[in-house]
Amino acid sequence: MHIEHVALWTRDLERLKAFYTTYFGAQVGPRYVNPAKGFTSYFLTFASGARLELMQAPEVSDRPPDKGGPWAGYAHLAVCAGSQAQVEALTARLRRDGYRVLDGPRWTGDGYYESRVLDPDGNPVEITLCSEAGEA
Repeated sequence: MHIEHVALWTRDLERLKAFYTTYFGAQVGPRYVNPAKGFTSYFLTFASGARLELMQAPEVSDRPPDKGGPWAGYAHLAVCAGSQAQVEALTARLRRDGYRVLDGPRWTGDGYYESRVLDPDGNPVEITLCSEAGEA
């Protein structure tokens, strides 16, 4: 078994699509629109085959601003950037482009080399060094 995809709600579909394609190299599938429900989505596919669904609907509300603590539900999306140098370079690029870097790059106690950033909607994204298990 494997996870088929992860989905995120957003109020600005095009902005979030641009973030994941620009910084993480995701390829965009066709735009899906259900006019009766006002629902629109894209599936983004990463080089590894992992997929992220971005979804928008009129009833989606803004989530409270990040206060740095955990909440029940979505915790983070982890994206393997490759080498330690690639983690550092992507983190620096995101910082230069005005995205909030929560911490890192750093080695964590459980052996990950990572940085944590917020996407345009405030969702935490971990940018990690690829582990052998993650590369399989």
